[in-house]
Amino acid sequence: MAETGWNRTESPFHAGEQEVQTRMGVRDKMENVGRRFIRDYMPDQHREFFQMLPFLLVGAMDASGQPQVSVVVGQPGFISSPNPQRLRVATQPLFGSPLRDTLRVGLDVGILGIQLETRRRNRITGRVASVDADGFDIAVHQSFGNCPQYIQTRSLAYLPDLDTPDRERPVHRSDRLTERDRTLISAADTLFIATAYSQDEDNPAHGADVSHRGGKPGFLTSSPP
Repeated sequence: MAETGWNRTESPFHAGEQEVQTRMGVRDKMENVGRRFIRDYMPDQHREFFQMLPFLLVGAMDASGQPQVSVVVGQPGFISSPNPQRLRVATQPLFGSPLRDTLRVGLDVGILGIQLETRRRNRITGRVASVDADGFDIAVHQSFGNCPQYIQTRSLAYLPDLDTPDRERPVHRSDRLTERDRTLISAADTLFIATAYSQDEDNPAHGADVSHRGGKPGFLTSSPP
């Protein structure tokens, strides 16, 4: 498939993104950039990139309607792309993950593939097309790459239970941050955040998304409870 940008009549950005761009005075600039670099399919280099990854970040709405980030993991090769409009994830969400409770056909998802050792990252927005005992498939609505800015370089260690997403693990939930939580946040150099905008199910610019944020420790702060 020849690589082209966004050729659809509607904007590659939903109304919320357009409003932010207008307030920042960059609406026309971002529209031009988006139409050049956002696609409604994955180019071959993105398809090959995802197949090399040992984990994937997934943004989706949880059972209460709040956007949440989940992680799916596996040996490199557990992600594949049978065609430019489809991503196959051959595993289930981890125990305790918000995605584990909401994974279903029709769920809007945002996908972030990030390779920390090379600081490469590519993103997808789409919708769950099928779910089975071995994993799930995502129909691609938008595909685009991001620059390596603020990605902190690090190597990964593979844990022996990488292929056992069903194994029960400790899960802690609270409506406030503890002192331990605040210490962890202040030392963090990486953050993943999910967002969602779903007013028009037929608009490919709508749906869920997941983004990376990074910086030197201290770029995140928290207030006392």
